[in-house]
Amino acid sequence: MPDFTAFKSLVPVRPDDIDMNRHVHNSKYNDYVLAARYDQMERCYGMSMDAFIERGLSWVVRASYIEHKRPLHIGDTAEVETRVEEIEGRSVKVGFLITKEADGKAVAKGWLDYVLVSLENGRPQTIPEDIVAIYSI
Repeated sequence: MPDFTAFKSLVPVRPDDIDMNRHVHNSKYNDYVLAARYDQMERCYGMSMDAFIERGLSWVVRASYIEHKRPLHIGDTAEVETRVEEIEGRSVKVGFLITKEADGKAVAKGWLDYVLVSLENGRPQTIPEDIVAIYSI
């Protein structure tokens, strides 16, 4: 199994991310990973989400796991590190670690299992070899 490169993106905590407990709501952490992946797809891999859409393809989440370590608050910036963990057939498993930029302490970690689908019919598609090559760095 190859080792894949980890990439990092910064995501500022927004006021609307905060819940009644005065910290980032748990549902927002997936948004942070999504924002980081969109950034990294274009900036780090050189194949943006728009490039997938132009090919009639998209990604959907089949499964996800998150383990919360400590909260983020208003004014914090999340550093989101992601790494492809596995590419197999129609799916890509992406691991992530979210840390607080100010002190580097872990906030959350987990993974998302994405499936490539056709925009025409919504059905899973085998990941083309050129895309496997691009995302296997």
